[in-house]
Amino acid sequence: MRIALDAMGGDDAPGINIDGALKALAKWDHLVVDLVGPADQLNELLAQHDNVSDRLNVLHASEFVGMDEKPTEALRKKPNASITVCWKLMAEKKVQAVVSAGNTGAVVAAGLRTRLFLKQVKRPGIAVVLPTLKGQCVLMDVGANPAARADHLYQYGVMGSVYASEMLGIERPRIGLLNIGSEDGKGTDLVREAHAMLSNSYLKDQYIGNVEGRGIYQGEADVVICEGFVGNVVLKVSEGMADMMFRVLSREIVGALDTERDKAGQAFKAAAARYEYREFGGAPLLGVDGLCMISHGSSDAHAMSNALGTCIKMRERQINQMVVDNLAGSPTPTA
Repeated sequence: MRIALDAMGGDDAPGINIDGALKALAKWDHLVVDLVGPADQLNELLAQHDNVSDRLNVLHASEFVGMDEKPTEALRKKPNASITVCWKLMAEKKVQAVVSAGNTGAVVAAGLRTRLFLKQVKRPGIAVVLPTLKGQCVLMDVGANPAARADHLYQYGVMGSVYASEMLGIERPRIGLLNIGSEDGKGTDLVREAHAMLSNSYLKDQYIGNVEGRGIYQGEADVVICEGFVGNVVLKVSEGMADMMFRVLSREIVGALDTERDKAGQAFKAAAARYEYREFGGAPLLGVDGLCMISHGSSDAHAMSNALGTCIKMRERQINQMVVDNLAGSPTPTA
């Protein structure tokens, strides 16, 4: 499998991307990585490593989009940005996946410009895996489509269900629609219309109805769908809450357990690992003709290696073909 890695994406780029690529190449012998960015800079950094794999290639891109830049404006002014080159490679079928820890808006915008969508898909969405009291949950969309329509949300249910089944091993995932209440008739026109579509679709036996925000972490559903604006707020609040809670607990509780401090510290470290984004590598942009993994801006080499590995698993599990088959075999229902 050949993957284009945005070398300039992320807070600590390009060093962590090079390290992540080398870790992944050492683990998966059928992987080829095209490292996209300023060739001179990348080659200089690679020269500091011993025995660089011949499955790692440097492809020149003279520009990149910064983390704080406005995505559409930056892409317009920088036609040779590294993330744009990555998407062009996939559009030309020269690579099967794109991975970036860069500006999320730019990653999505560059992808949408290619119109590289799977058949039947109206708008791609970002799916993130969250831990719950009962296991794991796929939340979709968390930022790609803040102006979603009801048929978009229905398709997120299809895509999220496929992802949860094939990547998380959840048989017949329970699908919930994020809402301000669990009762029928709650929410905006958009949510009520999406609720009707899901209730009348082939997913009706998996669809459990409306789910409130607190139900996500209670494990009430295996897939929770929402528009990108709401999903992004949920994700950012969750990250902040998790970080705050672990800091408070480790300081207050571990500090009080003098005789069991080492044991308690190990327990907190193990628990925190369940919430650590590095273990997931990133969040896939589902619905594109190819694969795209969007990693956290603070990703390290371990996270970037895992992101590349997730692309390999998604291709092996034929996620895209299953999405196409499900959408083709079950036309979008009416509200």
